[in-house]
Amino acid sequence: MSGCLYGKMADILTFFHTYMPLFHFEAEEFLDDDFPMMTSLEEDYWEDDEIPEEVGVLTLKNTVLFPGVVIPITVGRDKSIQLVREAYNTKDRLLAVVSQKNIEIEDPRQEDLFTTGTLAKILRMIKMPDGSVTIVIQGRKKIRIRQFTAVEPFFKATIYGVEEIAPSVEEIKALMNSLKEEANRIIDLSPNLPTEAKIALENISSLSFLTHFIASNLSLEVDEKQEVLELDYLLDKAERVLGYLTNELQVLELTEEIQSKVKLDLDKQQREYILRQQIRTIQDELGDQGFESDIDELKARADEKEWPDEVQKVFDKEINRLSRLSPAMPDYAVVINYIEWLLDLPWQKYNDENFEFSEVQKILDDDHFGLEKVKARILEHLAVLKLKEDKKAPIICFYGPPGVGKTSLGKSIARAMKKEFIRISLGGAKDEAEIRGHRRTYIGALPGRIVQGLKKASTSNPVIMLDEIDKVGNDFRGDPSSALLEVLDPEQNNTFRDNYLEVEYDLSKVMFICTANSLNTIHPALRDRMEIIEINGYSQEEKQEIAKRHLIPRLRKEHGLKAVNLNISAKALRQVIENYTRESGVRSLAQQVSTICRVAAKMIVMDGKEKIRVSEKNLNDFLGVKKFENEAYQKQLNPGVAVGLAWTAVGGEILFIESTMFPGSGRLNLTGQLGDVMKESATLAFTFLKAHAEKWGIPREAFKNWDVHLHVPAGAIPKDGPSAGITMLTCLASLFTQRLVKPSMAMTGEITLRGKVLPVGGIKEKVLAAKRAGIDTLILCKDNQKDVSEIKEDYLKGLHIHFVERMEEVLGLTLDKRVDKPINLAPGKKEDPSAMLTQLEQIKNIVGRA
Repeated sequence: MSGCLYGKMADILTFFHTYMPLFHFEAEEFLDDDFPMMTSLEEDYWEDDEIPEEVGVLTLKNTVLFPGVVIPITVGRDKSIQLVREAYNTKDRLLAVVSQKNIEIEDPRQEDLFTTGTLAKILRMIKMPDGSVTIVIQGRKKIRIRQFTAVEPFFKATIYGVEEIAPSVEEIKALMNSLKEEANRIIDLSPNLPTEAKIALENISSLSFLTHFIASNLSLEVDEKQEVLELDYLLDKAERVLGYLTNELQVLELTEEIQSKVKLDLDKQQREYILRQQIRTIQDELGDQGFESDIDELKARADEKEWPDEVQKVFDKEINRLSRLSPAMPDYAVVINYIEWLLDLPWQKYNDENFEFSEVQKILDDDHFGLEKVKARILEHLAVLKLKEDKKAPIICFYGPPGVGKTSLGKSIARAMKKEFIRISLGGAKDEAEIRGHRRTYIGALPGRIVQGLKKASTSNPVIMLDEIDKVGNDFRGDPSSALLEVLDPEQNNTFRDNYLEVEYDLSKVMFICTANSLNTIHPALRDRMEIIEINGYSQEEKQEIAKRHLIPRLRKEHGLKAVNLNISAKALRQVIENYTRESGVRSLAQQVSTICRVAAKMIVMDGKEKIRVSEKNLNDFLGVKKFENEAYQKQLNPGVAVGLAWTAVGGEILFIESTMFPGSGRLNLTGQLGDVMKESATLAFTFLKAHAEKWGIPREAFKNWDVHLHVPAGAIPKDGPSAGITMLTCLASLFTQRLVKPSMAMTGEITLRGKVLPVGGIKEKVLAAKRAGIDTLILCKDNQKDVSEIKEDYLKGLHIHFVERMEEVLGLTLDKRVDKPINLAPGKKEDPSAMLTQLEQIKNIVGRA
């Protein structure tokens, strides 16, 4: 809404008093006799009036006519003038009034008009000096257009009346009281409205007319007024208008409050200004320097700065402005704060770039165990930076799960290059001003966090880490990701412009390092500007080395212990990693070691022990019972069970896939909270087995007469992905052929309907999980051979890996001999469903032969 309540009512009154001589009667007489406030009886009388079958249709551009309301209208269109003249010369002077959907259309068509309007009577008509016609009309009854019957020379249509559904007597009384109360409060707050308006409101006894009268005089858009008119339920209509009244009352109250505060603030400022001027005069008489000494100090600091000419011009302009301001004025603090920021920033101050490359590699190796590929990528970037003349730093993004050392790698790079390190956490940042700063027009404005970091570093070429860049959000205050596009683009960031500084700052020498846990939530254009370096989770062996070299010595020192006080055996440390943590990084491992240190410190202080050794046997005394149990391989004695390999965010695991069959109609049931992709893999395996049943000696009738249930244990954990394809195929083939899967064998790979085996990811984690679980034979896709070659040979000892391309190869490698008493799948032989229980005897026989 714009304006205030009854703005249009004031316009109507002004019109009447201006043009009253042309109507040849007094304004008071006009309003009293011809336009009385409508009563309930009159409203009922109008409701009983007969509605003509066909009337002319007058279109309104920027307002809506409500029943019972009187408004003046200036008619300028030729069609409308002709319609008004003809209607005025009739006995009833009636016409239908509807509003346009789009006020910009000069010559509307039928589809441009609302179909709900008001049957109105022309009360007065006058020719205006400019050739137009002005009429005063009064709405009589709400109508809807049934059909347009003519377009020329003006619109004509058949119409029908619309009855409004009235609420109960109690609801009418309550709504009228509420509407009048809100309207009277608005009249009290509006200086332009006469108090006689209250009397007019009190004389209205009809809820319908009261609602229409207030809605007509509210400064609403045409669409909003039309929505009110179209409501057939009077209760909904009154509540809608009451809501508009409440909003306008809040605006008026807030305006009144602001004006009162402004007046008080101005009075206070004038008083302070007079007092300051008196103090300044006294200081001049006494010879005191006052604030002018501060200005001289700022100029002296500026003489020592090396900055661009553009910044010097801005400084001179602001210092001249400051000299003309009184310290009592609000702008004084704003200007001096801005000048302080200009002086504090390291505009053209750079640290030495001559770092020793061998020292960089040594520091990275000392601070981080493993991560050979990651460190090699970092050294490549630093080598290029050392050779380049322009010294433009690369934009690097470390991507990986939590706790793998992304932030500590950034610190190590800064230490190796002998540069300042600034960390800026962007997690949860939703305001663009976090990056670009606020404009100085805002109270308490500050530069963005990039410029604040440069001030803290006191150099223009630090290492700035933008932590958690994948967790940047956006809302009505802007999108920080879009602001980062300029910061992280080497072609643009040499002219970065902060909203607060309003001068260009060269960020091209800054080395930006970003960190993220996921690439999916990073803006695509932002991701394109960064060199992505993936940091995978650590293996169990790497975690053990990290704990021995870094975590245990550091945490012993933090807890006031020495090496002689606390010793953790290798087996105990392995138990901590396997049974008390479940993560990709080492953050939880550090927490568990801290717990051991605290318990040891307590034992030293309270029990007087000097040497404490943590072993596999007494580990429970320090950390309690095991929190996690790793899945270990168990020899399978039933057909229909295969072992797969899975990747998780905390490393690899082995995955048992089980199946069983029972008489039915050939359905495949899947359980274990499987995702869509995993369900499709099971369907693929089942279909492939059907298509090649004869090759593996499976009778066709088996797929018609037996139902299959395939289950992946740990049903509370969601599972998805295509890598279990060959495991599901082996599981189902073992079930239908009644052949066991060879012992101590696991597999992973995607399958296709053509019988191909496709590569999958997470090979390193899966291979290490298989080794930990006691698996000695693996089946992988041939295309994954390159991934295996990147794993250290020490981790592959004792593993025999088969690389395959076809699903037939998988079944040839995995299926063992048949059980002694297989289930009869052939047709025509009725078997007891409980025959599956006889497999217990088969298991005994197999165990006996083993």
